[in-house]
Amino acid sequence: MTAVASSSHRALRPRRHRRSATLTVIMLAMFVYTVMPLFWLFANASKDSGDLFSTFGLWFGGDFHLFANIGETLSYNHGIYLRWFGNTLLYSVVGAGGAAVLATLGGYALAKYDFPGRRLLFAIVLGAISIPGTALAVPTYLLFSKVGIVDTPWAVLIPSLTSPFGLYLMRVYATDAVPDSILESARIDGAREFRIFRTISLRLLAPGFVTVLLFSLVATWNNYFLPLIVLNTPDWFPLTVGLNQWNAQANTGSSGAGEATYHLVLTGSLLSIVPLIIAFLVLQRFWQSGLATGSVKQ
Repeated sequence: MTAVASSSHRALRPRRHRRSATLTVIMLAMFVYTVMPLFWLFANASKDSGDLFSTFGLWFGGDFHLFANIGETLSYNHGIYLRWFGNTLLYSVVGAGGAAVLATLGGYALAKYDFPGRRLLFAIVLGAISIPGTALAVPTYLLFSKVGIVDTPWAVLIPSLTSPFGLYLMRVYATDAVPDSILESARIDGAREFRIFRTISLRLLAPGFVTVLLFSLVATWNNYFLPLIVLNTPDWFPLTVGLNQWNAQANTGSSGAGEATYHLVLTGSLLSIVPLIIAFLVLQRFWQSGLATGSVKQ
C-alpha cells in the first residue's frame, strides 16, 4: 500500500519541465533580433536633429523630443503625412478586407464544390503563388495605363484584392474546418447554398479569414514598389512611398542642397507601425483560437 501510495503521489506531482540552455539562448537571440530595431527606432525618434548624429544610436538623447517630433511630422508640408496615412489606411482596409473576402469565397468553393476545371484552377493558383509581385508591377502599369486608371487609387486597390496565397490557404483550411456532413444536413433541411455559407461555413472559417486578413493587411500596408510605379501625385502616395520621398530629401539636405528631415522620417516610420501592432493585438485571439482548433483531433 505504501509503495502504491508513493507511486500515486509521484504521479500527481507536477512534472518539472526540462530546460535547454541552447534553446534559451536561441530564443533570447531571436527576441533581441526582433526587438532591437523597434527599440532603435523608438529611441532615435525621440531625438532632435542635433542629438540624432551626436549621441549613441541605441539609447536616448539628452532631451525627450518624441512628442515635439510627432507634432512636427503631422504638420510638416501642410500635414501631408496625415494624407499619406489616410491613403495607406484606405488601401489596406479596402484591399486587405476585399482580398480576405474573395480568398474565403474562392477557397470555400474550391474545397466544397465539384465543378469542371476545379483542379486546373487550383493548379493555376499554385502557379500564381510562385510569381513575385514585383515581376507583375510593370505589366500592371502598362495595363492600367491603357485603361486610364494610372495615378488613381484604383491602380493600387485592384491588385491588392488578389491574394493567391490567401486563396490557397483558405482552400486548405476549408477542407477540414467545414465538415461535409454539416453541409449535407443543412441542404436536407432546405437551406440554400448562400445561407449555408453565411450562417454555418463562415463562422467555421473565421480563424482562417482572420489569418488571411492579417497577411494581406501587412502586405498591403508595406506595399512599396507598385504604388511607386503607378502613382505620380504625392497626394495619393501611401506611407511607404511618402517616407521614402522624405528620406531622399533628407539625404539631399545632409549634403547642403536641401532640408534635413531625418527625424521626421524616423518619427513617421514609428507612427506607421502602430496600426499594425494594434491590428495584431485585436485579432490575435481569433488567430490563436483557429490554431488551437486545428490542433485538436476530431
